[in-house]
Amino acid sequence: MRGFKYHWYKKAVALLIVLTFFFQSGMGAYASDTDNGNSVTANKEKPNDTEDGKVKDTVNDANVVTETVEFTGPLAEQIRTDLDKAAEIAGDLSLTSEAVVLMEGSTGHIIYSKNEIKELRPASITKIMTLLLIFDALDSGQIKMTDQVSVSEHAASMGGSQVFLEPFETQDVDTMLKCISIASANDASVAMAEFIAGSEEAFVSKMNQKAKELGMDHTNFVNCYGLDTDNHYTCALDVALMSRELIMKHPEISNYSTVWMDKFVHTTKRGQTEFGLNNTNKLIKSYQGITGLKTGSTGLAKYCLSATARRDGMDLIAVVMAAPDTKTRFAEAAKLLNYGFANCSIYTDNGEGLEIPEVAVKKGIQETVGGKLDNKFSYLCMKGSNPANITKEIKMSESLEAPVSITDVIGEITYYYEGKEIGKLSITAATPVGKAGYGDYFKRLVKKYF
Repeated sequence: MRGFKYHWYKKAVALLIVLTFFFQSGMGAYASDTDNGNSVTANKEKPNDTEDGKVKDTVNDANVVTETVEFTGPLAEQIRTDLDKAAEIAGDLSLTSEAVVLMEGSTGHIIYSKNEIKELRPASITKIMTLLLIFDALDSGQIKMTDQVSVSEHAASMGGSQVFLEPFETQDVDTMLKCISIASANDASVAMAEFIAGSEEAFVSKMNQKAKELGMDHTNFVNCYGLDTDNHYTCALDVALMSRELIMKHPEISNYSTVWMDKFVHTTKRGQTEFGLNNTNKLIKSYQGITGLKTGSTGLAKYCLSATARRDGMDLIAVVMAAPDTKTRFAEAAKLLNYGFANCSIYTDNGEGLEIPEVAVKKGIQETVGGKLDNKFSYLCMKGSNPANITKEIKMSESLEAPVSITDVIGEITYYYEGKEIGKLSITAATPVGKAGYGDYFKRLVKKYF
């Protein structure tokens, strides 16, 4: 019994010492002020610029002449490097279209190009940007698929390809998307532009702003549907950029762009009439893995196409502009896609099975926090490349200070192919860590000593 009492006497004394130390030291080591740990950032290699990153533009006599400019936008550095390699990698595919680009979707890498920044009339592939802004508005909650869109007299007056919408007729957004994606309807495009921005002019301003954000340096939109108009132009590279944004950000576009035939019902004062929708993209019926996207043709633009396809987890975008005839645009787009699928594959890493070290958290409810990749890493492997030669290096912050949110960068992973850096991803906190209070410290100390 005496030993038992002595044992608890020692525990009581120890507890008293702990509490005295705890309150006199202002929570001791746990409350000491320390620098907040920052994520490690490796030295970024200097871009391998050619001619100061400038590419001389070819002048098309039917379009505005632009001066030599640098590439801008999120893929600028990559585009400069890719264009230097594209001709060497792909060789001559003997294409007769005025301008072409073959791009991989997830990485944005250019595999093949010809006259990629030559400014040309885009015809109805203009509507790729129109569709992009519609889906952006849906994503943001500005509009809903079930919203009713009233057709103005201006929208109903559009010429060219149309579905013959009448003034004051209403259709929901879903139907309008079908009309634009399948039938390339100019009247539906203008109706949606007015519905989203208040006027076609305001919508076109948004189109040009989005083009600027994407680094579409050789593009200027004057309308939202693509009929030939002075100062309305783009280039094959820019078409690839906006096509990539549409299919990667809004993959649901393929639910519309791969429909071969459909119909909708006109509802007017005269009653209801059914109207058929027919897709002009012949690759939908003939090319394995096709996901879209948009055709276009006018007398001045000739025949244009942005064709997208997916096989084995890889998305390709083949842009053909100013082809001499409709047969050539489909044949050359298919030729580009075939080349890409035959010579390229995609390596991806979403962090599954990746061992990411935990990072110490000061002043937190938890003492450590795990990490996760903030995105999926993709790398384009050309024929002859061995993905097994891709290695990874993880660097983590030495420590963090609470509070920590799941958006906080706590490290980074660098990927190398045969020793050469090919990309990086940030590592963010896997779980939030709140700041510890007095009660948390007390529990931690009691647990430590008892």
